[in-house]
Amino acid sequence: MIAPALRVDSACGFGSTAIRLMAVALAFASGFASPARPQETAGPVVAQQADPLVGLWKARLDFGPDVRGRMILERTAVGWRADFIGSTFALQRQGDVLSFSLPGGRGSFRAKLTADGSVHHGQWIQQASPTNPLFATGVRFTADGKDRWQGEVQPIDDTLTFYLPVTRRPDGTLGTFIRSPERNIGIFYKADRIEREGDRIRVMGRAPGDKADSALLEGSYDTGNDVMNLRFPASGVSFDFRREGDASDFYPRGKHPARYVYHPPLARDDGWPTGTLAEADIDQAGIESFIQRLAETPMDSLDSQQVDGILIARHGKLVLEEYFHGNDRDHPHETRSASKSLTATLVGAAMQAGLPVRLSMPVYATMYDGKTPNELEPRKRAMTLENLLTMSSGFYCDDSDLKAPGREDTMTDDSKEPDYYKYTLAVPMAYDPGKVAVYCSVNPNLAIGVLWHATGEHPMDLFDRLLGGPLKIDRDAWALSPALQPYGGGGARLVPRDFMKLGQLMLNGGRWNGRRVLSEDFVKRASSPLYDLNKIKYGYLWWGIDFPYKDRTVHAFFAGGNGGQGVLVIPELDMVIATYGANYASRVSLEIQQGLTPRYILPAVREPGDPKDTPVVPRDFTVTYGYTKK
Repeated sequence: MIAPALRVDSACGFGSTAIRLMAVALAFASGFASPARPQETAGPVVAQQADPLVGLWKARLDFGPDVRGRMILERTAVGWRADFIGSTFALQRQGDVLSFSLPGGRGSFRAKLTADGSVHHGQWIQQASPTNPLFATGVRFTADGKDRWQGEVQPIDDTLTFYLPVTRRPDGTLGTFIRSPERNIGIFYKADRIEREGDRIRVMGRAPGDKADSALLEGSYDTGNDVMNLRFPASGVSFDFRREGDASDFYPRGKHPARYVYHPPLARDDGWPTGTLAEADIDQAGIESFIQRLAETPMDSLDSQQVDGILIARHGKLVLEEYFHGNDRDHPHETRSASKSLTATLVGAAMQAGLPVRLSMPVYATMYDGKTPNELEPRKRAMTLENLLTMSSGFYCDDSDLKAPGREDTMTDDSKEPDYYKYTLAVPMAYDPGKVAVYCSVNPNLAIGVLWHATGEHPMDLFDRLLGGPLKIDRDAWALSPALQPYGGGGARLVPRDFMKLGQLMLNGGRWNGRRVLSEDFVKRASSPLYDLNKIKYGYLWWGIDFPYKDRTVHAFFAGGNGGQGVLVIPELDMVIATYGANYASRVSLEIQQGLTPRYILPAVREPGDPKDTPVVPRDFTVTYGYTKK
């Protein structure tokens, strides 16, 4: 998330805090004899140093889910059935919707029939877990004979990883910090050092809310097996930390990365034309130097940049695609609040498709199906869909204000109302609609609700029909509210190349591979500086920013999210840049999504007439956008 002050875990799936997720994970682990799969071997053991604890250690819990694989749907004379995970399940049908649930709350499925009775797309709903909220992942089906369709269920992986790098300081103490790539939990549990007495060890540091150091982890070191068994004192749950080798994913590309040599992105049947840096007039040597810098980033502090991926497209072709820390092109990545821009794009696609959606439609009248309560105050009656897309609804919902009743974390921590639309509609007003923009995640989420009520079509069905299908997005996952509503305020997951397509769609004026998906007017309005929001311009859930380039400034707009997620569009240079990272709740995330481009990428971009042999020199640029003083 960009605008609010540093928060624990904003828009990761409803702003659930990392601290609370830690507690849930530990409670889960303590409630079962064997909650996790056996750990994998860690690879080559590094040479022992003076103190046996010096080195890199890793603990990993893998909670599955195990329910995944090929699903076959069949229409029979007695009804629909699904063949899945070695069993057959009868599907219930309500109107044009098919559904079934696994026993024991292991997951459920829904799909909407098309007009001709076929099945093109459905959603697998995996249950909430130690590290994830409820998620619905898209399942795309293809015909597999008469009255038969098949698709692949690929739920979001549920893992929790801890890295513990141990170094000997000049004063003889053992320094350390906790790194957790899934949630960056270590930024809140600020480990500082390891204390050892014989085989007993303690990881000392400052827990959330504490003013003095205490034992964050306690346990022992098994010399014979070279294993540290550490437990969180509050829960008593133990983790086995095993030594990691130099090839560990803790490092961008191993501790000693090879010299990077550029290779063009792999051409795939995903709608992306590919090309080379040379064809895009981007200096290859400059980009190679940049990627080498990322590969050699020292992971020596909690705030070291963790760039998971970076992609560049110019002149309509994908020309760079590089991943780090074990990430790859096929793994759906967190987008956090960057997927707010996905919400806006879906609204625009619905308008372009001729559905009964308009920016001026009243929020409350739509959500109440025209039966607006008589006692509703005038300011709420005046609120429009456009107000939600510009964060100018007027709700008292500032995500950086702990007292705001509409704050994302306040809503998601509330156990009384599982329906987030109802919760938001009851939030009191602080301003007249349209008067001031305040960063507030419930706004785009309520926009999804307005879209749902206006069209009568499930948002994930809309997404597949209007965006997923046309843009060839085969893997999408949406976090869900407890009432099973797709969350529009952030946290959707897509594979990096697919999420980047939103930027190219906007750059193309609303077209993807010649097909009109958004109107030119909507693209222009969405990317325009309509409001000032925390010292940065804001349109329809897209941010605006200016970058230095050569002897001038170029304007850009972008989707941005906590951790370093970003899809940045620079129309003047006909360019889209996507970044993905794992520095959640850290200021370093802004450096990834806003700083890398002007410092290292833009100096390598040439225009007609530029000499080909001009050396690329990184440019100074200070990131100053995005955080409040609260």
